[in-house]
Amino acid sequence: MTLAQYCCHVVVSIVFETHSWSEDNDRGVASGWNHSLLSPEGRRLARELGERRRSDGIDIVFTSDLHRAVQTAEIAFAETDVPILHDWRLRECNYGAGNGMPAAELHRNKLRYVDDPYPGGESWTTALERVGWFLDDLHRCADRKRVLVVGHVATFWGVVRRVERTPVVDLISAGFEWRLGWEFELVSEVGPEKCR
Repeated sequence: MTLAQYCCHVVVSIVFETHSWSEDNDRGVASGWNHSLLSPEGRRLARELGERRRSDGIDIVFTSDLHRAVQTAEIAFAETDVPILHDWRLRECNYGAGNGMPAAELHRNKLRYVDDPYPGGESWTTALERVGWFLDDLHRCADRKRVLVVGHVATFWGVVRRVERTPVVDLISAGFEWRLGWEFELVSEVGPEKCR
């Protein structure tokens, strides 16, 4: 017998949505680990997210614990029974001294920080690995579930890296283009003791 015959597959359907437009987005600021509230436009977009996703079979929502993501999830799923859980591992990249800098200035040299951390912060590789730790734990509580993840660019790239095996440098080189959600299937192999 092979190892695969002793294992089973855990499948989680992941819907990813970025947090809605924030006050820092209005100012052209890269929030990083700073908290920023949603702008009036962001609150409107969060309500639209709820209209799109409330009847979409979502079993549970996981959100970054940064205010802009929490607010997005809470507005979108207000007056529903869908549980919303906050997880710090879904945060944006920690830009350290660059948290709160003008975004155009901060992101001018993004590739420089693929493996080297921002001064006082973390590298993109570290940020994406952090999201990977969350995904490692997800199969324990969400097998065969449809999960909505509300996060940031680093959150999105962390999911893509794990599911599609895309190298970090390729993700950063390609950049990020916003749209109305992405869907992924996370398949994990677990040992027989977890298949019961």
